[in-house]
Amino acid sequence: MNWFVQGLTLVLSTIGALLPIVNPLSAVGMVVTITANLDEHERTEQIKRACIYMFFILTSFLVAGGLIMNFFGISIPGLRIAGGMIVSYLGFRMLFPDTVVMSRQEQMEAAAKPDVSFTPLAMPGLSGPGSIAVVIGLSASAQQNDHIVLGHVLIALGIAVVGVISYITLRAATRLSKVLGIAGMNAMARIMGFLLICIGVQFMINGVLDVVRLARTV
Repeated sequence: MNWFVQGLTLVLSTIGALLPIVNPLSAVGMVVTITANLDEHERTEQIKRACIYMFFILTSFLVAGGLIMNFFGISIPGLRIAGGMIVSYLGFRMLFPDTVVMSRQEQMEAAAKPDVSFTPLAMPGLSGPGSIAVVIGLSASAQQNDHIVLGHVLIALGIAVVGVISYITLRAATRLSKVLGIAGMNAMARIMGFLLICIGVQFMINGVLDVVRLARTV
């Protein structure tokens, strides 16, 4: 029973760390804009493929996270501090927006593409630098545990749940856009931005504390 609780905690912590960063609500406006010329079935297929791509992109970095860190000589504290800075920056951009997510030219180019599922929906829309940094950090943490393979599987399960939530949210993109309106979407974006800032600052605090612990042991 104890292992079940620990596994469930790891899955839920993965969802809690990733969902505010992936933030499918912030992609609702982009989906409505770049799929305006598609019918409902085509839009659904694009969204489904984008969420599948997001899962494979993030799980690829999950599997290769340790190798990337070892190759570049990146420590876990350094990753946490850098990841916290990226996440906080994204949060500040959402909390205090100064530009649109996509320029008019980018919107026109995306609308003209026959397939927008990989880019810009999956990357950088859903799986951007912030979520990739979090996944690499989760991979590094999982390698410190006794059950490395199981830990990675549970984290991948959390990523899959985030993908399902993203699919459900983006599937209702048109309806959400009409219900919430511009003001509602902006309010939700600011709430998510504040949460991202909190998560990013906590990442940096954990990284600094790790550095202090390492300095004391030297």
